[in-house]
Amino acid sequence: MRAIWYERQGPAAEVLQLGEMADPEPGPGEVRVRVRFSGVNPGDTKKRRGWLGSAMPYPRVIPHSDGAGVIESVGDGVEQARIGQRVWVHGAQSYRPFGTAAQLTVVPAEQAIELPDSVPDEVGACLGIPGITAHRAVFADGSVNGSTVLVNGVLGGVADLAAQLAHWGGATVIGTVRRSGDAEQVTSSAVAHAVALDQPDPAGAIRAHAPDGVDRIVEVAFSDNVDLDAAVAKNHAVIAAYASRRDRPDFPFWPMLFDNLTIRLLGSDDFPAASKRQAAVDLTTAARDGALSLAIGEPLPFDLAAEAHDRVDAGSRSRVLLTVSD
Repeated sequence: MRAIWYERQGPAAEVLQLGEMADPEPGPGEVRVRVRFSGVNPGDTKKRRGWLGSAMPYPRVIPHSDGAGVIESVGDGVEQARIGQRVWVHGAQSYRPFGTAAQLTVVPAEQAIELPDSVPDEVGACLGIPGITAHRAVFADGSVNGSTVLVNGVLGGVADLAAQLAHWGGATVIGTVRRSGDAEQVTSSAVAHAVALDQPDPAGAIRAHAPDGVDRIVEVAFSDNVDLDAAVAKNHAVIAAYASRRDRPDFPFWPMLFDNLTIRLLGSDDFPAASKRQAAVDLTTAARDGALSLAIGEPLPFDLAAEAHDRVDAGSRSRVLLTVSD
């Protein structure tokens, strides 16, 4: 098979290689997927460049955890009927060396989720890391039906999906953007109210839409926004954070204590297996029902993997895909 890999960490153009490898074989409980599209996420590029001092986990890594394609063979214990099934894949390069940046990838059968006929492969290739993280941020602490959910940085990949999933789950969604000029880019019908954080009183603007406070907060910049979050959270609210600009953020302990707030930190590779399974079911259902709308850029050719990584590192707001096979 043709594959993209790296054997040392560094800039994409310097370390990513295109070549041929032996076809992988599925083991017990696994499926082999012929990949059509490989999804590129910030987590993939961080691993490649050694973010936070991370080292090479394997001598050779085929990057990317997300993708979509067709099951072409199965290992022992997997129903033969799955052969030929269109699927979206998550976790292909989570605690495994070889991800979806290859013509073939092997994953545990439960990590290859059947795609409904109405859902394009391109959408399926974008559901894994951002979708499962968003689902965990919104639903880890129970139903949001009838609640108010604040989604900070709502134009981002995870946050955008979190807003849509919260709306799908019956919540009223307030979304924030950094600058007033960005508010017009919030076009999702899932967001009932958009608030810019550069205005004089963003907490007051949020409270104007949620006088009693918000029930859940989905947080992309914990260190930057925690004071705002504390100011708008309802008693017993949850702050679910999946990123922070500073690795040792300060927060107002006593006000948050008296409000009995919960801080939930989200590391997607290590979510409970049952939570990932439920997220996969809900994401597939929401996509089938037309509840998810994703901004997906024109997929790049397979040999432009380095450019795909650079686009992600530059903060592309459109999902970045590689076309692996037609």
